[in-house]
Parts: sequence; structure tokens; C-alpha cells
Amino acid sequence: MSAHLSSFIEVSPTSDFPIQNLPYGIFSETTTGKRRVGVALGDWVVDLAALERAGLLTLQEGEQFFDQPTLNKFIESGKAHWHSTRQTLQRLLSKNEATLRDNTTLRQHAFYQQSDVVMHLPVHIPGYTDFYSSKEHATNVGCMFRDPKNALLPNWSELPVGYNGRASSVVVSGTNIVRPSGQIKLPDQERPVFSACRKLDFELETGFIVGKATHLGEPISIENAWDHIFGMVLFNDWSARDLQQWEYVPLGPFNAKTFASSISPWIVTLEALEPFRTHSPQQDPLPLAYLQEDLSANSYDIHLSVELKAAEQQHADVICSTNFKYMYWSMAQQLTHHTVAGCNVQVGDLMGSGTISGPTPDSYGSLLELTWNNTRPLQLSNGEQRGFLQDGDTLVMKGYCEKNGLRIGFGEVTGTILPARQFAFQETEAQERTKYATV
Repeated sequence: MSAHLSSFIEVSPTSDFPIQNLPYGIFSETTTGKRRVGVALGDWVVDLAALERAGLLTLQEGEQFFDQPTLNKFIESGKAHWHSTRQTLQRLLSKNEATLRDNTTLRQHAFYQQSDVVMHLPVHIPGYTDFYSSKEHATNVGCMFRDPKNALLPNWSELPVGYNGRASSVVVSGTNIVRPSGQIKLPDQERPVFSACRKLDFELETGFIVGKATHLGEPISIENAWDHIFGMVLFNDWSARDLQQWEYVPLGPFNAKTFASSISPWIVTLEALEPFRTHSPQQDPLPLAYLQEDLSANSYDIHLSVELKAAEQQHADVICSTNFKYMYWSMAQQLTHHTVAGCNVQVGDLMGSGTISGPTPDSYGSLLELTWNNTRPLQLSNGEQRGFLQDGDTLVMKGYCEKNGLRIGFGEVTGTILPARQFAFQETEAQERTKYATV
């Protein structure tokens, strides 16, 4: 669709959601109200279930795809329907089409202000995998905790490193995050203590939603990988760094990651992102044959930022600005490698990019890097400092693409940190120290 296409609904030039975007989400009018599929257009949500009832969106006779509590059924209908639905919506919502524009009654039933609705998790997520695909991030962490001369492990440049995460704790933007508790190992103690996390962090990521299922034992080839991806979301993979440091050897993150991961409510389709394709960084060494992509652009120019607002602040501070195009491993390579051993994927599976860090200190995608593990705390505009997140802090991640007057955005993913739960068996730090000092 042309960048000059416009809607009969007024959309600000700075909006993330012009008619060229139309990202999909799940909304209801109240917290407990009926959930159904909508698309974002400017400040509005267009109710696709209402358009379906009116006979304007018919994918299959006698079947309802949009009067659904998740997007899974629509996504599973296939790529041809993703394309035809997008074309139909852009036609219906264009300023030159009278069907909706001049039907006041239908518009009253199909248009809702975004500020008046409740957004929900857009898909049922059967499985979640997180990757580790930013070379800058992996290098920074390797320099911090290993030998700076050998920051990357030998396998990092050969394959997209990843781990299977916990799908049940993926939550939609706006969900409060309870500070996790668990075992941490203090440097001056022989044994670990049970404690609330003291190094709570964010990870600036994107995620992609699997749109086409496979059977067990059926790998996805690199040539076909893009056909299995429905769209992208913003993703905050909250991380408890002190829990992680103690538990991750030998099998990787566990409780340090399972407590919560936040995604944005709107899924931006790959079709909407098509004008912003770009090339990933050059890969050296050349990957093995099954991971080699053709010469077409295999990444996206997505501007990303993180804002932090302390409990006492009126306005948030931008603490990070980076870009998705820095990612070393592409989404297609991630998906292909994920399935090369025969792992099957399901519609709605979420694949996290891994922390997205750029080449400069202000483009690092985590507090671990921005403060270099709290050795260089951030200075906030209200005079406070931050090494890691404090109770009451709110994180806001934003993302958008922009070129030739066209802006395609993701909205935002937010979360506020709540204090840790209290446990009956939890001892104070002083009691712990006294106990272990006498052992």
C-alpha cells in the first residue's frame, strides 16, 4: 500500500498507527468484558468482530475468526488470509471508501477510543524461547564476567544461542511486576541466602510470533522461515541478575527469568514492516549452509528506546536508544536453528530476540550494561541514581520505523515494579549473616 494512502479517521503524523500499519490486538470494553480482535488506527481501535458480523470481513463462510479471545485462530488461517484481511481493512478504512465512512450506525459499533478499552495478551502462547543474538550485548557481558579478550564463547558466532523460557509468565503491557525472591550468593558468604532480588533489571527486546505450525521432526528451512512468522512485538524480558549469577551454571537461567516477561499489546505484521527492511551485520565466519540466507535484506530498521520513571518523578528519563538492525542473527536464522533438530513449533509461539544493544554506551539494552554492573550508576533528572531497578520504578519501552514520511510503530510495553512478597520462612539479612558467621 502506498505511503500516501490515508484514512477517513484523522491520524496524527506522529502516531504509531497509520492506515499503513493496522497492528492486531485483543481488547474488551471492561476488564472482565468480552474479548475480541481489533486493529489500531490512530487513537482508535477498530472492532473486527463487528465488521465480521456486518459481513465486511468473511474469511470462511460460517466461521468466526475475529469474535475470539485470542488471535490464534486468525493467525492459523494462513498467510493468504493475513494478506487479504489487511487489504480489505485498508480499503474499508480509506477516505475514498464510503462503506464505513458514511455508515454512522456501524461506526458507532466498530470504533472505540484506545483510552476507553482494556488491552489483553494478544495470543495464546504455547511456548516461549529467548535468544542471545546481539553481538554487542554478548560482548559486554563477556567482558564483564569473563576475559575481555575472549568475551564471546566459541559457539556464539556459529549459531543463534537460545534457551526455552516460561510461557505461563508472559504478561501484557501494563501488568505490574512483583520483585522476585530466591537464592543469591553474597561475595562474603560461604552459602547462598534467600532474599528479594537486589539487582532487578530489564532487557530491551523484540519478539516474533510464530504463524505456521510444524510437525515433530520437521525442520523449517532458511528459505521458508519468513513464511512462518506472523509479526513482531516489543518485549521486556525482566531479569534478576543476582539470582541468575548464582543459578545459571550449568544449565542457564531459571528463576532469574521465569517470574515475568512483558509484551506490547499490538502485533505489527511483517507486511507493515516491509518498507523498512535492511541488512543484518556481516557474519564472520560465514554460517553453516543451513543458516545461510540469500542476499535480500533480512532485518528491519526499528528505532527502540527505554524510559525510566522513578516513583517520585513527574516525567520519565530516556536511558537507552538503540536499533533492531544491530542484531547479529536474524529472525529467520533463529527459527531455522530452533527447529533444525526436529523441534516442532505452534501457532502463537513467542521467540524473543535477546537483549538488543548497540555500539555506544547509550545504546545498551539493559541496566547491567548501562551501569556496567552498578559501577557507573545512571543519574536521573530528579537527582536520584540507579544501578538497578527500585520498587516503584516504571519502565517504558517504545519502538517505531520511519522513512519518507511514513511511520510504523509498536506502541509501548510498560511495567511498574512492586515490592517483593514476604515469606514466613524468610530471615532478615542480619539473621542470615549471624547464622553463617557462626557455622
